[in-house]
Amino acid sequence: MITLSENSENTFDVKTFLKHLTSRPGIYKMLNEQGEIIYIGKAKNLKNRVSSYFKTQTASCKQQTMVAKVAAIEVTVTRTEGEALLLECQQIKRYKPRYNICLRDDKSYPYIFLSSSQDFPQLTLHRGAKNKPGKYFGPYPSAGAARESLKLLQKIFPVRQCDDSIYNNRTRPCLQYQIERCTGPCVGLIDKQSYAQDVNSTVMFLEGKGGLLIEQLIAKMEQSAEAHDYEQAAGFRDQIAKLRVVLEKHFVHGERGDVDIIACATKLGVACVQVFFIRHGQQLGNKIFFPKITDEYDPAKIVQAFIPQYYLDKQVPHELIVSHEPEEMELLMEVLSRQAKHSVNISPNVRGERLKWLQMAGANAENSLLGKLSDKQGIYARFLSLQEELGCKELPKRLECFDISHMQGDQTVASCVVFDREGPVKSAYRRFNIEGIKSGDDYAAINQAIFRRFKRLKQGEHEAPDILFIDGGKGQVKAAQMALAELDINNVMIVGVSKGPDRKAGMEKLILPEQAQPVKITPGASGLLLIQHIRDEAHRFAITAHRQRRGKAKRQSILENIAGLGPKRRQLLLKQFGGLQGISRAGVDALCGIDGISRPLAKRIYELFHHQDDA
Repeated sequence: MITLSENSENTFDVKTFLKHLTSRPGIYKMLNEQGEIIYIGKAKNLKNRVSSYFKTQTASCKQQTMVAKVAAIEVTVTRTEGEALLLECQQIKRYKPRYNICLRDDKSYPYIFLSSSQDFPQLTLHRGAKNKPGKYFGPYPSAGAARESLKLLQKIFPVRQCDDSIYNNRTRPCLQYQIERCTGPCVGLIDKQSYAQDVNSTVMFLEGKGGLLIEQLIAKMEQSAEAHDYEQAAGFRDQIAKLRVVLEKHFVHGERGDVDIIACATKLGVACVQVFFIRHGQQLGNKIFFPKITDEYDPAKIVQAFIPQYYLDKQVPHELIVSHEPEEMELLMEVLSRQAKHSVNISPNVRGERLKWLQMAGANAENSLLGKLSDKQGIYARFLSLQEELGCKELPKRLECFDISHMQGDQTVASCVVFDREGPVKSAYRRFNIEGIKSGDDYAAINQAIFRRFKRLKQGEHEAPDILFIDGGKGQVKAAQMALAELDINNVMIVGVSKGPDRKAGMEKLILPEQAQPVKITPGASGLLLIQHIRDEAHRFAITAHRQRRGKAKRQSILENIAGLGPKRRQLLLKQFGGLQGISRAGVDALCGIDGISRPLAKRIYELFHHQDDA
């Protein structure tokens, strides 16, 4: 690969840049004056593609707006257009440029994992690298969908789902055995051969061979009945009945392979992509995506951008059924087939049962889009109401709210939550462990948290909020005001949210730094609902952070506070005396008997538990 760039200190010389630009395939990055990447694209011919942006007679309004901000262009040349497509996706996922269609959800998806290294294999949910010996089934659209499948399997074929650490240390069967969802292999209540039959049945079910599995179970039921083993025959009968119910709910008629169904809907600058997952003819569930777009995009372009971003570095099924034909369908199939090491077809035109599934996915996408739009419009209306109630000159774009949580002054934690016009921005949430203040001093805690937060703002780590909400009264507001004044920040509006009489919702008092009386809010104003929402979210986030910190402190052994007592000696003490209670009852002489424990160290250990100096 070859990387070129043009970034003059004064102005971007477009003509000179285009004159020397190569006609080979590759990607191009457009940067603004601050050096931020605002758009990434790929091209079969870089010269032709980049030149098209600067032809004003054919450029769209969006292109003209974007090009006006371009201060530099960086070009990476690749050997093929397929290489350019992969590199483009990697760069978009990494930088998330403002003017690209960006897929926000980038999590690894869960699988059902069946181990193969034990005599009695374990069935469990798995997420991450597939480096354990065994079989992987999926991917599932969510952990909830995978757990639901595990729950169904446990009712039909009781293969153990417990961790090896629990399994290896059982002396009697657990509750799962009592409710007939496990056969008790941990305590030898089932032999390997019988257990292996349940494992094989589970594999057949997950591989989509439900019909064949039912036939096998029917044959076994008849054999048991002929042998007059009616109890076992009844067990097979119950398994068949449960299996038929599950198959009716989850299996897709006419599908026996791996297929994903992708439907897209757009409206008012919002896009929704719905994906239905079918593996081995079994419908595993669906997933909803809302790609980030900056303008109205044709659904075909969104599908074109979605497919490579989503399936890059993921397991790709043999076929993708799409609601809109992507512009570069042949290129996508070529690249995905090479990555998956098997043929991948993209089918925009389907009939029969496949068309019904595509229509269902489309209806789901439309419904999810309407829900998103109504929610987005509701939040926007609340921002308008907030602007009116607080008398802001401009409509606020970003809100932050701080809250403090502690227990009798210990493990104090401050939370900062962020909202924009689309709702909570959870990736921007922050928590602060407060140190070096007087126990229970909420004013000092707020001051420290806001100083630390806005010090980072001055370093360019995050955006400035238009309004800063503080959960508290005049004292907390004053502490926040002092922190901002120390940093010479005077363009942020501070609003204290004081709880009303009896802490009743809707009776909150809003306190501004320079006003003696609280702000009068119109009863029932939707802006107040927004304030309550962000205040409650800050409170929830602060309590969660405090509980986590308190839990960590509880887990920390009291022995860790003793100077000279390292991890190995701590473990040795706990083993020799059977835990902290045994150590607390031991005398200095007994403690000295442990290898590596000197008499002075034994005294310090003794004094920690007995609080006396004459050991």
